[in-house]
Amino acid sequence: MRRGVFGRTALAAVTLTTLVTGCGIRTTSVPVDAGAAPSRVPCSTADGGTTGAASRGVPVRVFLVCGSQLEAVDRRSPLPEEKAGGDPVRTAGGLLAQLLAEPSDSERQAGFTTAVRGPLEVGGGREGDPAGTLRLSRQPEDLAPTALSQLVCTFAGSSAGAGDHTVLLGGPGAYAPKRYRCTADLRERPESAPPTAALPAPPATPTG
Repeated sequence: MRRGVFGRTALAAVTLTTLVTGCGIRTTSVPVDAGAAPSRVPCSTADGGTTGAASRGVPVRVFLVCGSQLEAVDRRSPLPEEKAGGDPVRTAGGLLAQLLAEPSDSERQAGFTTAVRGPLEVGGGREGDPAGTLRLSRQPEDLAPTALSQLVCTFAGSSAGAGDHTVLLGGPGAYAPKRYRCTADLRERPESAPPTAALPAPPATPTG
């Protein structure tokens, strides 16, 4: 009698185990809260990154890094109005100061950063350089590629540029300046080397 009971109990246990292991994991209709879906950084600010006294300056546009690309940001430069567009070197200096500055709170919240790091200065060209040349205190090729892309696109889009979305840029050494071009591809991939174009032809020497 006991063997019959034991046998039936064992058979029931084996059958139950087979049913449990054979059915696998069942799907459930209960929703699972996995948190909010990831969202893309906005790359735009409501105030253009201007606060306080700087909001009373001259409107300027610089290129910052956001979402691994270059995005234009409107700011205000403290440069006096009468000097804002008349001197390319002074304009370039004001723009460089903007790129060296830390992004504002609203810019950081929107995802903006800058790769331009000091110490870094900009000045005019030297004798023999094409007109409109800007020379940095460091060789352009020695800068981080993204930082150079920021400088090229910011300068090329301002009165400090050489026209046609280009800027003539050199360093402190004896190397000749290069004509860097800001393109859509460069803005999308600022970690790549900025493309260059031919230097403007020197002015013809009058013959007597």
